[in-house]
Amino acid sequence: MERNNENAVILFARDPVLGQVKTRLSSFLDDETILRLYICFVEDSLEKIRRVDNADSFVGVFPENHSGFFNGTVHSGMKVFAQQGHDLGEKMRSAFADRFKEGYSKVVVIGSDSPSLPRTYIDKAFASEKDLVLGPSTDGGYYLIAMTGSVFEVFAGVPWGTEKVLEETLKKVKGANISLELLPVWYDVDLPEDLRFLKTHLALIDHSGLGDGGNTKKLIDELSF
Repeated sequence: MERNNENAVILFARDPVLGQVKTRLSSFLDDETILRLYICFVEDSLEKIRRVDNADSFVGVFPENHSGFFNGTVHSGMKVFAQQGHDLGEKMRSAFADRFKEGYSKVVVIGSDSPSLPRTYIDKAFASEKDLVLGPSTDGGYYLIAMTGSVFEVFAGVPWGTEKVLEETLKKVKGANISLELLPVWYDVDLPEDLRFLKTHLALIDHSGLGDGGNTKKLIDELSF
């Protein structure tokens, strides 16, 4: 795909395969329902990055697009690539490095676990003049990371998959004298209690006229929990 904009936005997502996504919900929902739910998460996230102004859209898939689910995104103008690296830090570093090599000035990465994330937070990241933008998540990680330039040292030695991810990243930032902007706190949906909160939150968003909750809300409204 040719570069059409100075900015790039990347969605990191898992290939939606039965029994291999959102496994921490398995005590709460059956595998088929979990798969349907995760597909809704991904669809809503894809729609979100598609609506970001002045940015080319990418999807970083783990491990590969074996299911073929993401074939349609290619036809809609998004570029799909397989995540490369042994841990999340290496995968993000590789995704950022490749986009910078392609000539992009600013790159934003979001995950697929925050289907209710406002698109305006992505816009805020692109509007920032800082070297690094982080969106802190309530689980101790971050739902968004943006870079202007290769400040990859923030990924070194971070204990990925723990509640210390944000804390350790902030230490790296301070030690490297990197300019930083923090976005408002948001949340990922990984556990049953997260899903219950999401259901309540989406209902409130819909009731207040701030959004319709997308495919995720439509499915959650069908489920009894």
